Amino acid sequence: MLNIRTFCAALAMAVAFSGISAAQSAFTTPTIDLGVVVTDIEKSVKFYTEGLGFKELPGFKVPAGFAADAGLTDGKELDIKVLVLGEGAGATKLKLMQIKGANPAQSKQEVIESQTGFRYLTLMVADTTASVERASKAGFKPIAKGTLAIPQDIAPGQYLTIYKDPDGNFVELVGPKK
Repeated sequence: MLNIRTFCAALAMAVAFSGISAAQSAFTTPTIDLGVVVTDIEKSVKFYTEGLGFKELPGFKVPAGFAADAGLTDGKELDIKVLVLGEGAGATKLKLMQIKGANPAQSKQEVIESQTGFRYLTLMVADTTASVERASKAGFKPIAKGTLAIPQDIAPGQYLTIYKDPDGNFVELVGPKK
């Protein structure tokens, strides 16, 4: 398994080779990554890979302390399986996670382990600073605690900021600061 910094660095390299320029869009890729909390990760991987044709990539872990400080969990480590639909840097990615010790419900989302289903979208942005300023002007604040409420360095030149949409769904912005 890769750690989150290695995964983000690899993802940043893939995005760099995607051929999309900042002049073309505010985003560095036209696809999104979708995170899904599941009750049985092996059954879910089998469904998406064997049943639907996704391919499994190396997964990664998010340490419990980072996950809690970023506002994702209440102190539980994330073990994430990464699946892709398609080939190359523009392929859609589905991140499946089963959090040990979590008891997900079907209707409440305070942190990502609080229920099953689609829990967050990852938007790869060309400029984290501009994206955070745009969200702030629209009245939205990051969910992270303390100093983590500002974009956090997760890999060389890559920063993370997490928001909730009006329905409580998580949306994370990942990209460079300019």
